[in-house]
Amino acid sequence: MLLKTLGGGVDINQNLNDRSLQLFKTLVERYIQDGQPVGSRLLSKDSDLNLSAATIRNVMADLEDLGLIHSPHTSAGRVPTVNGYRLFVDSLLTVKPLMQEDLLPLQTGLSNSSDASEVIEVASKMLSQTTRMAGVVTLPRRELVSLRHVEFLPLSNARVLAIFVTDEQEVHNKIIHTAKQFSPAQLQQAANYINSIYSGRSLASLRETVLYELQADQQKMNQEMRDAVTMAQLVFDNSQTKEDYVLSGETNLMGFAELADMDRLKQLFEAFSQKRSVIHLLDQCLHADGVQIFIGEESGYEAFEHCSLVTSPYSVNNEVVGVLGVIGPTRMAYEKVIPFVDVTAKLLGAALNPKTSPPS
Repeated sequence: MLLKTLGGGVDINQNLNDRSLQLFKTLVERYIQDGQPVGSRLLSKDSDLNLSAATIRNVMADLEDLGLIHSPHTSAGRVPTVNGYRLFVDSLLTVKPLMQEDLLPLQTGLSNSSDASEVIEVASKMLSQTTRMAGVVTLPRRELVSLRHVEFLPLSNARVLAIFVTDEQEVHNKIIHTAKQFSPAQLQQAANYINSIYSGRSLASLRETVLYELQADQQKMNQEMRDAVTMAQLVFDNSQTKEDYVLSGETNLMGFAELADMDRLKQLFEAFSQKRSVIHLLDQCLHADGVQIFIGEESGYEAFEHCSLVTSPYSVNNEVVGVLGVIGPTRMAYEKVIPFVDVTAKLLGAALNPKTSPPS
């Protein structure tokens, strides 16, 4: 499993010896588990190091000077900073493969889904249910979907209902407005032409070809061909809204104390509602090799300042078509979330591509 992370990171060879790293790792793991600031007494008990409380306090002071931990209030306990989590994830985290009993519900849920939209919804729900955080899956990019078949039905007032089927076995309907009224026979002729020329092409390449043909010398095309190409442009234009995502379990985030502040929740749920910031973040992960992680302020969005986003792209026919991930507090069990996101991406790609065998 490839893991791609963000941020400048921390040079662990500078000012940090093995003892300091072990104490720091223990502090982060304990804070992730309990959600409470970790003091020197607790570290002394948990770290398996025979160190005095004074020595541990000195190490914690050094870690704080490096910007890896901080004190949230006047108590003696410390919690990790964003830089601290980054060091932990990049250099100290041990990710273990998932057990088969953890994979079985996901495999069953995805394999029992009947179409692409249901598969994506199941994946989002499983990410949420398993991690008890929010699961998000972008819909497959329409640019990579291929046309299988199109039909036209005449409507009133020079309108035509276009019905087209993609290689995802999905049926799409679109009403187009034409410059003139077409008879059923003319529409059938246009559909036959489009199906014979463009079937099997991705929507992206189809649009490019149509545009080229419209700009080329149309003297070589008879009227029926020109009508068909024009209708293809109307049906497959690029004016549709940018693809969305399926989000599940966002209310789970209300159960984390660090996200329960009303102002933070309001910002977070407004970001989910407006979608642009989430889509922008996920778009950045489309070309990542494997799992990618944004921690806190690394996202660049104030709404996600106290959140982490663990993502992975998923592929169909060896083409990356979307991204999925988990949104939760920075205090998340990364060692469990990372492999689950990674495996879910592989299983989702396999479920969307019947020719691909699911990963074992």
